[in-house]
Amino acid sequence: MSFHVTVSWETSPAPEGEFNRDHQVQFGSGQRIEASSAPEYKGNETKVNPEESLLAAISSCHMLTFLTIAHLKRLPVLSYCDKPMAELGKKESGKVAITHIFLRPQVTFAEGTEIDRETLEKIHEKAHANCFIANSLASDTIVEVEF
Repeated sequence: MSFHVTVSWETSPAPEGEFNRDHQVQFGSGQRIEASSAPEYKGNETKVNPEESLLAAISSCHMLTFLTIAHLKRLPVLSYCDKPMAELGKKESGKVAITHIFLRPQVTFAEGTEIDRETLEKIHEKAHANCFIANSLASDTIVEVEF
């Protein structure tokens, strides 16, 4: 299995001595997003930046893995909402990196579904352990389960 995207950039007007960081990302599905660097790195705040994209990828992967596990356990989920956060910092090598990722999923199960905090935490632990994106990263990812 492999995945492909196209990232493209063309020169456009920018302040003297700078370059415009706006670019496009086209996904294999055909969807296209407008992207830039983070505003702190002279990017456009109205466009998606790589750090947000990474955060969205790990949150989405964790959610889909969680939903698969819940489905297999016959635990009907009505809704799932995550408001993840990433922290940029320096690694021991001195390189700047996303050093911590916090997932904060809130899950609502169907009425009459009995689930305790320990079971919910175990499902999240299993989801994290089996998330392809989490397994690809070197940063710490902390899942803060809301109950």
